[in-house]
Amino acid sequence: MKQYWWQSVVVYQVYPRSFKDSNGDGIGDIQGIIGKLDYLQKLGIGAIWLSPVYQSPNEDNGYDISDYQAVMAEFGTMADLDQLIAEAKQRGIRIIMDLVVNHTSDEHAWFVEARRSKNNPYRDYYVWADPAKDGGVPNGLQSTFSGSAWQYDQTSQQYYLHLFSQKQPDLNWQNKEMRQAVYNMMNFWIDKGIGGFRLDVIDLIGKQPEQEITGNGPKLHQYLQEMNQQTFGHHDLITVGETWGATPEIAKLYSNPESHELSMVFQFEHVGLDEQPGKAKWDLQPLKIGALKRVFAKWQTELDDQGWNSLFWNNHDLPRIISRWGDDGQYRVASGKMLAILLHLLKGTPYIYQGEEIGMTNRIVHDISEVTDIESLRMYDERIKAGYPKATIIESINVKGRDNARTPMQWNQTTNAGFTTGKPWLAVNPNYETINVEAALADPDSLFYTYQKLIELRKNNPIVIWGSFELLTTAEMIFAYKRCYQGETWLVVNNFSNQAQIIDLPDVKIEQVLIQNGHESITSLANYHLSPWQSFAVKVAN
Repeated sequence: MKQYWWQSVVVYQVYPRSFKDSNGDGIGDIQGIIGKLDYLQKLGIGAIWLSPVYQSPNEDNGYDISDYQAVMAEFGTMADLDQLIAEAKQRGIRIIMDLVVNHTSDEHAWFVEARRSKNNPYRDYYVWADPAKDGGVPNGLQSTFSGSAWQYDQTSQQYYLHLFSQKQPDLNWQNKEMRQAVYNMMNFWIDKGIGGFRLDVIDLIGKQPEQEITGNGPKLHQYLQEMNQQTFGHHDLITVGETWGATPEIAKLYSNPESHELSMVFQFEHVGLDEQPGKAKWDLQPLKIGALKRVFAKWQTELDDQGWNSLFWNNHDLPRIISRWGDDGQYRVASGKMLAILLHLLKGTPYIYQGEEIGMTNRIVHDISEVTDIESLRMYDERIKAGYPKATIIESINVKGRDNARTPMQWNQTTNAGFTTGKPWLAVNPNYETINVEAALADPDSLFYTYQKLIELRKNNPIVIWGSFELLTTAEMIFAYKRCYQGETWLVVNNFSNQAQIIDLPDVKIEQVLIQNGHESITSLANYHLSPWQSFAVKVAN
């Protein structure tokens, strides 16, 4: 299998609005990111996934783009972005642009034109439909943000499709001119020297709304192959698609190099394991570690060499993993290190979400007035009307709401965590006085240095990138696996609980302790007692 640079690096996601504010307006910006590049270089990452900085009315925090080739004023200018690309490159860091081509903002020039009349040249850039026979919505498609996915347009007396907010009309990928306009725009960014694209909800572009098909439509892979051929396929770039509905078989279609589509996809099967089957993400159930092991093992083994894995716990849409599946109290640091070691020694490209490397946690809210996320707000309204108790809804938001990931980055213990000298756009987590970058860098035993060491292990040991994977049969709460490559074997052991566990591997001969989250002596694994959240990787004799 051909080797690519993005298989050996670790990617760091920056959510610009919450990363670092350089001018005191309470909103993170591009100059703020530039000012922290040395910090990211110290961590060791090889690429930054930059959440959207394009011009946008900000209905959905930048995922509603009104001009693909302009920068949102509150983030800075195109000159600032050019500077970021250049200065990151000097530090061996590539910038991955977050691109949304399933939909635009309703303020995008294409849609402004499209809604003028049915005969407008841009009309077919979007998805329109006549009312149903009873005058209502064309069919039963639902928006991710609650309610029908169809919005009536009074001027033309037709409905347009929006799988997200009504201010995010869906593009019509069946229109060749629209596709070419998207490719031209992508080449504009490639020419600027970016390192690739993260493609938002890309599995929806093959939609066939008249048949109520949204994800994984029949022409999806045809469109991606065309995109590859017209844009990034001629360059050494990383492309990662957000694909909520992907299975390993589908992921192979996307990420097999012979398919000429994408480098890899984000799949979310593990994310939904704490949700009740068939219900919404807000309807929770306890995480079963056995199920998590089975899902990870499936993706590690079934992609094999016909595709490539992305590895992640957190992003801007997900709760902080330490608060969700770790222990954000007594064992915050230990469980954070365990989660890092478990994930980063798997096969695939790891992604770190800003603040993950210092162990940031969910921020508890007590009232809906403290919430800004459109998804949470709409769910709240919907469930209040349905008779759910307010306390139950707030509990779900505290567990799974998107604001949890979007609280400002905690840099130090000064006012507003050193994020801004103004009023932050979203309240800072009160625990910033103890959980912050300055404290992490000053503590040689901090979570930051565990992430730094994991990145170094990946850079210096081909087994981490290319080794085979074998899940070991152990007690339910122990997640242990082997990686093997060219005669070398690593064993990774993780106690996924705040209770002591016993692992009994008397035949394992330990040659070297590679990394661990504590200071225990590890010389034999015969009837070995794991302390709560204990984690380690060892090199073993074959």
